Amino acid sequence: MTAPEIPEATPLGERGRTGLGVVQAVAALRQEIGHLRREGHRIGLVPTMGALHAGHIALVRHALEAADRVCVSVFVNPTQFGPNEDFAVYPRDEAGDAAKLAGAGAHLLFAPSADEMYPEGEVCRVTVPGLGDILEGAFRPGFFTGVATVVAKLLIQASPDIAVFGEKDYQQLQVIRRMVRDLHIPVRIEAAPTIRESDGLALSSRNAYLTADERAIAPELYATLMEVAHRARHDRATANVERWASDRLIEAGFTSVDYVTVRDAETLEPWPGGTRPGRVLGAAWLGRTRLIDNVPVP
Repeated sequence: MTAPEIPEATPLGERGRTGLGVVQAVAALRQEIGHLRREGHRIGLVPTMGALHAGHIALVRHALEAADRVCVSVFVNPTQFGPNEDFAVYPRDEAGDAAKLAGAGAHLLFAPSADEMYPEGEVCRVTVPGLGDILEGAFRPGFFTGVATVVAKLLIQASPDIAVFGEKDYQQLQVIRRMVRDLHIPVRIEAAPTIRESDGLALSSRNAYLTADERAIAPELYATLMEVAHRARHDRATANVERWASDRLIEAGFTSVDYVTVRDAETLEPWPGGTRPGRVLGAAWLGRTRLIDNVPVP
């Protein structure tokens, strides 16, 4: 696979570290990060798959508050897509992404090719057993192996002080936190709140797949999860609440429901209630589009 078509940009080292630099090779990334470190800067990393929207820009701004210089990676990672998933048609807008990042104040864009990230003959993969096998891991086998592997690569390549991930992909956030802890990777993982449309729909690059009719139904996922969170706080029979939620989504027009569940916010095991923080997570289909969302139990 060839490198993404991104406008030419002068490397940071030649421009006094101002504006957006663009690199596509790991060696160039390390060189630029090295320049910034020698100047005493704290480095923030925001990993993305591109097709950037306001949710991604919020991650960049979060990183800018916690670090002096921010690197954003744009890479549609093939190893986290299943054989029948949307890798080939996943939204891509490399030039638009670069413009948005420059406008947001990011300092460096790392836009590698698949060959750069996965050289010929490479075989290593990172797995997070247990936490990566349930919920999304059960419905998308191999997904979290792909996520953990590419994030581990990015953290090693960019060696940031902090890395920012959105709470919208809550299970992914927990998997990455566990991986970083278990492998002693010297980075602080920070979570940024989910950014939503005015009607509650969580921003996602895949929202572009929705038809007009589906877009009108989509906010019902968030509304249903919020009601589940309220009911779970006052009703220990969470299984009944989860069944009610699935029925409500189908009645609202969703095609099918993979899960709506109340889980422990850290372990993602079934929520025991009491003083343990809880999280409601859901995944459902609208036509050919799969939406995921989550909310805390108050």
